[in-house]
Amino acid sequence: MASVISNFLDTAVGFLWGTPLIVLVLGSGALFTIGTGFFQFKHFGYFMKHTFGSLFDKAEHDTGSGHVSAFNAIATAIGGAVGVGNIGGVATAIAVGGPGALFWLWVAALLGMALKSAEVSLACYYRSYDENGQPYGGPTYYIQKGIGELLPKKIAKIASVLAVIFGVGFASNFFSGVQGYTIAEGFTSAFPVPILVFAVIYSIVVWIIVWGGGKRVVEFAGKIVPFMVVLFVAAGLGVILLNITQFPAALALIFKSAFSGTAAVGGFAGAAASAAIQNGIARSVFSNEAGQGSSTMVHSQAKVEHPVRQGMWGMFEVFVDTMVVCTIMSLAIIMSGVWSSGVQGAALSVSAFGSVYGNIGAKFVAVAILLFGITTQTGWFMYYDVLLRHALKNNISLKNKIITGFKVIYPLPSLITIFYTVQNGLPTGFVWKVTDFFCAVPTTLNIICVIAMSGVYFKLVKDYKARYMGIGKVDPNFKVFYEKDPNEGK
Repeated sequence: MASVISNFLDTAVGFLWGTPLIVLVLGSGALFTIGTGFFQFKHFGYFMKHTFGSLFDKAEHDTGSGHVSAFNAIATAIGGAVGVGNIGGVATAIAVGGPGALFWLWVAALLGMALKSAEVSLACYYRSYDENGQPYGGPTYYIQKGIGELLPKKIAKIASVLAVIFGVGFASNFFSGVQGYTIAEGFTSAFPVPILVFAVIYSIVVWIIVWGGGKRVVEFAGKIVPFMVVLFVAAGLGVILLNITQFPAALALIFKSAFSGTAAVGGFAGAAASAAIQNGIARSVFSNEAGQGSSTMVHSQAKVEHPVRQGMWGMFEVFVDTMVVCTIMSLAIIMSGVWSSGVQGAALSVSAFGSVYGNIGAKFVAVAILLFGITTQTGWFMYYDVLLRHALKNNISLKNKIITGFKVIYPLPSLITIFYTVQNGLPTGFVWKVTDFFCAVPTTLNIICVIAMSGVYFKLVKDYKARYMGIGKVDPNFKVFYEKDPNEGK
C-alpha cells in the first residue's frame, strides 16, 4: 500500500510542481518586481530601514489599527516560515536535486520578495473585522472580495467558490504532519530518545501553546524567534568559516549544476538540471511561503497604517528566511561535503554541523530544529484559525465551538504521521512529497488570484510612495483600506 501511495505521489508532485507552476511562481514574482519599479532592489535600503531598522522603535511599527503588533506579526510569520523547511527542506532539496537547487532557491526568493509583498498588502487592504472589532484577512478574504469585484455580477459568486477551494486545499496541509515528523527525526538523530516517545511529549507542548489561542502563539513567537534566528545563523556561519577554503569550489558547483545537473558522487545518485529547478523552487515556496498565502493571515492582523507598510515586512520575511537562513544552511551542507553522503532531510543538516562541532554540533541542530519547529507549527495554527473564522463568520456560536475543538486535535496529524512513517519504514522524502502535493493546488490558485488583483496592489504601492516616500502626488480620495475600521474614533 505504501509503495502505491509513493508512486502516486511521485507522479502527482512531478506534474503539480512541473513547468506550469514553476513558470507561475517565477513569472508572478517578475510581474510584481517590474510593476513596482524593482522596489525590493531599488528601495532595498528604505524597506530594510523601515523593517529591520525599526525593530526597536515601537512608534514606527505599532501605528494604525489591528490587535497584533507589527513586531509580533512578523515574528509569528518568520516563526511560521523559518522552520523545518530551512533545516530539513533545503537539505532534502540538495540531497535530491544537487547543489544547483540552491541557485533556484535564490532566484525564487528574490522574485518572491515582490510576490510576498503583494499578497501581504492585499491581505491587509481587504481584511474584515469580527464581532469584537478585531481584523482578520488572508487569501480567502481577498479572493472573495477582490476577485468578486473583478467578475461580472452574474458570476461574482464564483469568487466565493474559489475562496472555498483555496481554504480546503490549504487546510489539507494540516493532515500532512511534516512539521512534527521532521522535528522528531532531527531531534532523535542527536539525542537517544525513542522517536515515538518524543512525538508524544512534543505534541503535548504544542497543545499547551495553541490552547492559549492566537495571543499566546504570537507572544511565544515574539520571544523565541529573534533569539533562535541569531543563534542559528551564528552557528551556521561557523561551519562555513571553518570550511572557507571550499567556498570557491562550492559556488562554482552551485552555478554549474543549476543549469547542467549534478553527476553521481559518493552516496549521491546524480540529478538532472530539472531536478535542481523543481526542488529549489518547491523548497523556496514551502520555506518562505511566497505565493502560498499562508503568512498573510497573521500579517493582516497587524497594527499598520498602510497595507504596503506591512507588505515590506513580507519582503523582509522572505529575505531573512531564504537569503539568510536557507543560504547559510545550504552552504554549510555543501561546503562541509556531507551533501553527497546519501543522507536526506534534517539528519543531513545534523551531519553538517556535526562535521565541525562534533557531537555538540549535532545536538545544537537538534535543539534548533525543535525550537524552529515549535514556532512553525504553532504559527500555522494561526493560519488555520483564520480560515475557520472566515468560513464560520456568520455563526459565532458554532465558530467558537469548532475553534475550541480544533485546539484539542491540532497536534494529532503530526503524531499520526510519525507513528505511520516509523511503523512502515518510509523515507523522509515520502513525507515531503505529501507536503508538496497538498501545497501545490492552493498555491497555484492563490498566485493566479493575486496576479488578477495586481492593479489594486500597484495602486496601493503608488499611493504609499506618494504618502511616505515623496514619490508622486497624493490622491486625497484614495481609500487605503477596503473596509472602514469599526474601532476608528473610539
